[in-house]
Amino acid sequence: MFVKKLVEKATKKLGGNLNGLKSDDVNPRLVFHYGIPAGSTALAYDSTQKILAISTKDGRIKLLGTDNTQALLESNEAVPSKFLQVPSLGFRSLMLLPSFVLKFIENQGILLNVTLNSRIEVWDIERKRLSHIHIYKGEITSFVVVQHSLFIYVGDSVGNVSVLKLDLETHHFAYMKYNIPCSVSLGNTTEFADDDAVIYVMPQPMAEAKRILIVFRCGIINLWGIEESKTIFVTGGNIHNSQSHEAKKVTSACWACPYGSKVVVGYNNGEIYLWGVTHTSHSKTASVMIHESSATSNVPIYKLNLVYKVEKTPILSLKCVFGDGKASRLYVRGDSVSSSSNMLQIILLNEHMEARIMCVYDDSVIEKYLLQCQSRSPPSLPKQIDIRIPFVDPSITVSKFVTNATNLFGATDEDYNLLAKNFSPLIPDDAKAKDENHMSSVHFSGFTFIKNLYITGHIDGTIHLWDLSCPFPLLIALLKQQSEDNHFGSAIPVTALHFDIAPRILISGDQSGVVRIFKFKPEPFSSDSSLFSLQGNSKKGSSHIVQSIKLVKVNGVVLSINMDRGFRHLAIGCEQGYVSLIDIEGPTLLFQQHIPSDLASGVISLQFGTCSFHGFEKNTLLVATKDSTVLALEDVSDDSDLNKRNSSLLLCNEKAVYIYSLPHVVQGVKKVQFKKKFHGVSCCWASTFCKLDSDAALALLFNSGKIEVRSLPELSILIETSIRGLTVPNSNPDFSVCSSSDGEVVLVNGDQEIFYISLLLRKEIYRILDSVSAVYKGDIASQEGLFFESKEKKKGIFSSVIKDMRGTKEKQVPVTEAIGDELSTIFSINNFPRETENTDPINEDKNEVELSIDDIDLEDSEEKPKGRGMIAALHKQRISNKFQAIRGKLKQKMVKNEKVPAKEEPEDEKIGTVDQIKKRYGFPLHGETGAAKMAENKLHQNLARLKGINTRATEMQDTAQSFSAMAKQLLRTTEQDKLN
Repeated sequence: MFVKKLVEKATKKLGGNLNGLKSDDVNPRLVFHYGIPAGSTALAYDSTQKILAISTKDGRIKLLGTDNTQALLESNEAVPSKFLQVPSLGFRSLMLLPSFVLKFIENQGILLNVTLNSRIEVWDIERKRLSHIHIYKGEITSFVVVQHSLFIYVGDSVGNVSVLKLDLETHHFAYMKYNIPCSVSLGNTTEFADDDAVIYVMPQPMAEAKRILIVFRCGIINLWGIEESKTIFVTGGNIHNSQSHEAKKVTSACWACPYGSKVVVGYNNGEIYLWGVTHTSHSKTASVMIHESSATSNVPIYKLNLVYKVEKTPILSLKCVFGDGKASRLYVRGDSVSSSSNMLQIILLNEHMEARIMCVYDDSVIEKYLLQCQSRSPPSLPKQIDIRIPFVDPSITVSKFVTNATNLFGATDEDYNLLAKNFSPLIPDDAKAKDENHMSSVHFSGFTFIKNLYITGHIDGTIHLWDLSCPFPLLIALLKQQSEDNHFGSAIPVTALHFDIAPRILISGDQSGVVRIFKFKPEPFSSDSSLFSLQGNSKKGSSHIVQSIKLVKVNGVVLSINMDRGFRHLAIGCEQGYVSLIDIEGPTLLFQQHIPSDLASGVISLQFGTCSFHGFEKNTLLVATKDSTVLALEDVSDDSDLNKRNSSLLLCNEKAVYIYSLPHVVQGVKKVQFKKKFHGVSCCWASTFCKLDSDAALALLFNSGKIEVRSLPELSILIETSIRGLTVPNSNPDFSVCSSSDGEVVLVNGDQEIFYISLLLRKEIYRILDSVSAVYKGDIASQEGLFFESKEKKKGIFSSVIKDMRGTKEKQVPVTEAIGDELSTIFSINNFPRETENTDPINEDKNEVELSIDDIDLEDSEEKPKGRGMIAALHKQRISNKFQAIRGKLKQKMVKNEKVPAKEEPEDEKIGTVDQIKKRYGFPLHGETGAAKMAENKLHQNLARLKGINTRATEMQDTAQSFSAMAKQLLRTTEQDKLN
């Protein structure tokens, strides 16, 4: 049972005439988040900026950039990302999840996130703010950003595919005229009425601007020609379960080759099929091709028989890493909720289709392993690499946080920026570097130079000292357990810590009942005391900074430690209910007393105090146990932590918080002055904090993540808030919470994340927060002249796993707008009338060319085949654009030649060639007057064209009059016949 009693600062600040903190003084908030957030569900990667985005089930988005930059994005509404039927997974599994609803606009500083209610969030990465929310009319089931463009394919639950375009300036979306209705792509059939949702829209490799693959939930796979605006190929039909005749449903899919000729599809019953995709164009409709496909032997190229099929485990995600001439690797993940077997498998896509069960990141190592598996002597499995924050290796058992607001001698921001860049990243580029450089260390000159000191005790008996002046944990010292003969002992967990910065004394207690008193050397420490360079430094021990180590043995596991104000005496509380008072100088045991208890006798809190009775002052030692027993023992020390006025005692447990009068407690009377009960919630941590060593308040943390700040001693609520993503499980040994006296809280959640929380309303105490949060580095492509920043193939944990997210192409290509321009032309045409027009405005082409006399065609229009109007219009528009571009370039060249006399060309053939080109495109020949002649020719052409228009109009008028006369004559004849 959680009980927080005798909070260390409470007895100093309560009672007398001191006032408590006011609501204007406090502002509980998350200052910085370090690590991988819990409940991660999807990810996206910007290969140019090298930014990894991770979305969570509570609506947060974590960004990890280069140089150890990190940022956390939070919208006002805690709406999770789409497809949260995916269970909460660890980070190792997270790397293999498909990023359906979290997409970057490459190198533009824009991140798109689709929430569970089909709202599209547009995040400005540079400013770290939500710039726009687009409400989609329908349920989004597929969301794909076209590479090198601002176009997005959106598939919905009724089988339609829409095209959106993002405006980079306003961050708003516009619906394009182009659309793919379900009635055309899937056919007018009721066979798939309940399963016609579009699960995947995948541009075909090597033809991203020409074809897309539409995968429906019912299993139909449609290769759609974008320019032709029709179905090119259909497969996947007739995929009923052979045993139960129950139709399978698609749950995942991905391309299985870099040329777009094979696609692998996963189903809800655990089956995985490899389908072939052809490019042959047909004139048949989708409905006809679907029925023909179902009627014939519509079979996949290959069926993968894995453990998922046996246990009917749905396939959650598929990722294929192409092998660059070698066999490709297919990463398969099943639903861990539906099965107890290994949910991650990697298949070598060769003629044998070999499968191996693994749980690693480095794809280059996986590739080597799978290839060697084909030999007669299979190799050992690659080493598994865990991604952890540096605090938890080994696990934390106890922690302390000390801030020094008066520090003026620490390192500069430039120093911390350099340290942050050299700090070991969460996701290393090389597995070997991760093992060798697990933690970064800095030169430690003394505690005077550390603004924020974080001390952790670990399960192996070691004690780590960290510099938290910046939000990256920088190791400054490591202390190991030593016996009285200076030999390193066995790994016994540290269970209690106490540190006082004034006398430079650190006291630790362990599970065996040994108390160690570390006395540090005078500062500054010698230059060789920079702890520790990670390669054998532990052999030096702690002799460079520790002056002496004293050991004392007490009865039972040490749970609590406190020191009196004169730094002479220690109070030790143990699990078995013993309280020991020790003289530090000896060390000498002054007395030991057992506290009897019927329920739980563990002494969890101790406090030295002074109480006044009838003009006499009495030193006491206040004791609290796990079962809420509170009593006062006579203290033989001469000093006290308390001021001479009577003070109060604070006691807190899961269900309530109480304020008692200290004199009453000393007399054995538990008279409650103030109390507050918690209804429907459970308190898991409490601490007092103060402002400028004067006014104090009480902070309470609940299991739900809610934080309350209450006044002292009245316990009235000052402010309450919740930290999103922060939940504290009951009795979780991997969750560590500690705070400083001025309201700075550090929460470590397992081996994944750290929360830095400030309670007071003031400037942040952590340095370089702005620089470590700057994940976006500006327009890298324009700076380097390339869309992708490197041609080198890097083999590492991070680069290898996310290689497929960069488009599966290792050879990077220069920046090009060809895809965007080509698609812009196609998507601006209304290929199919929408059944329900969307109310959102459609962006018109701002560069639309005005109609001129040159655009008038006097020739008779020939009858065109039905269905070819869109392609003819596209071809005509492209030819016109190309001709205009060529003519413009020639005009620029002519003007340039007029300004700068060209050198005489000795070869007549070249002059003739140029004259032919000019003549073909209507420009003056060699030797003619440029601008005047061009104007004259143009005038004659326009006059001739106008004359032709006039003639044609006259002919049309005469024809119309002839038709009118014929109609009148026919009418008269008909009337005459009726009279006769």
